[in-house]
Amino acid sequence: MLDEIKKKLGAPADLVAETMDNGFTKMEFCFFPSMCDIKQVKDGILVPFSYRFDPDEFKRMLKADVCFIDAPDPEEWVGMLLKGCALIKYEDRVYSFAAIRKMQQQPEDTEVEASLQGPQSAMTEDLDMNTYLIRLRYNVPTLTIEKLEKGDVSKTRLNILYDRDKVDLNSLEELKKRLDTVHTKLLQAAGQLGMLLGNARFSMFPITIQSERPDRVAQFLQRGKIAILVDGSRFAVAMPVRFFDFMHAMDDDYEPFWMGRVIILFRYIGMLLSMTLPALYIAVASYNPEFVRVQLAFSIDGSRAAVPYPSFVEVFIMLFMIEALIEASIRLPRFVGSTAATVGGLILGQAAQQAGLVSSIMIIVTSVVAISNFVIPNSSFSYSIRAMKYVFVVAAIFYGMVGVIVTMFLIIVYLCHLRSFGQPYLALFLPSDEQSQKKSGA
Repeated sequence: MLDEIKKKLGAPADLVAETMDNGFTKMEFCFFPSMCDIKQVKDGILVPFSYRFDPDEFKRMLKADVCFIDAPDPEEWVGMLLKGCALIKYEDRVYSFAAIRKMQQQPEDTEVEASLQGPQSAMTEDLDMNTYLIRLRYNVPTLTIEKLEKGDVSKTRLNILYDRDKVDLNSLEELKKRLDTVHTKLLQAAGQLGMLLGNARFSMFPITIQSERPDRVAQFLQRGKIAILVDGSRFAVAMPVRFFDFMHAMDDDYEPFWMGRVIILFRYIGMLLSMTLPALYIAVASYNPEFVRVQLAFSIDGSRAAVPYPSFVEVFIMLFMIEALIEASIRLPRFVGSTAATVGGLILGQAAQQAGLVSSIMIIVTSVVAISNFVIPNSSFSYSIRAMKYVFVVAAIFYGMVGVIVTMFLIIVYLCHLRSFGQPYLALFLPSDEQSQKKSGA
């Protein structure tokens, strides 16, 4: 066994491959110390074989212990080693011992989806820990988990979770069809899987949603959605989704009802401002000043008196500065990122206005757009809104206010046409669980 494994792996330096002799019998033994829990290997294999050896007891342990699995197929040996298992050969039989190292033993705190009132624990990069966190919060007998592997090289483990009494069977079937078409060498993150499942290359809006919060994933399952946990990623991918799921935060469920509704309303207003305000500025400044009061039109015109180029150039300059600052705040170290972005924005904006490159009104518009974009709870949806505002800007450059209105109409039509795993993307209401099940089974 050892010679065959060394030949396939090329005799790597970090592979322990020895023939052990306890004075009674011999056993071939190999594993990767970096991928195995040494304590489990010691307690489960070394101590029983070396110090407490009894032939009958050792054989019973190999047959009865669930950690030991028969591995007669030599083609599977390398894959088992690379997953963190130890292989032993005893009396011409090969066994795999599951001693996979666990890098994380407890949940982490939320970083992306912060909540003031809700639970503060987030999922980890360990698949088994994440499955435990979901079962802890959605502890029902109807919760179904299916296991899968994806990635020709990475062999990444996936868990598909759904409530078999609430899930839409058509959506589940569509998901399995798309999973069969996913072919990639390395699958390393939930976002990558969501992109492959959702055809993000051709879609203007995401049709899967990611979350790091176990309580939110439990809520998705209770509402009949399907969740996928990816080993090595602290995010879960959920589907099917609606437009309104991306504007929902968990604090909305933990705050008083009407306060939560008011906050949601503010989010939608912020989304509309982030998407359309630069285009509205171009339309009012260059084409349709009659849409605003005379005093405001005079104010905009007066602030642009020293600006030497059209309004759309001014908009592109400021939008580029904002996008660059957002990217810089993400890439910079955490301790200096927010400070550098804030100071950079203040200095650049003030300097650009004093130099006559942009108007003071444009500084206000840019600030509102930047702040409104961060109001959106979901980062993937926020990226889509950031991209959409350039579509509105281009339409406003050529057609003014008419272009903005027509573009908004076309986007609404597109959202009405869009489907997420068979479910309408812009549906305000969905059928009840019983009606959905009858329809799916029909």
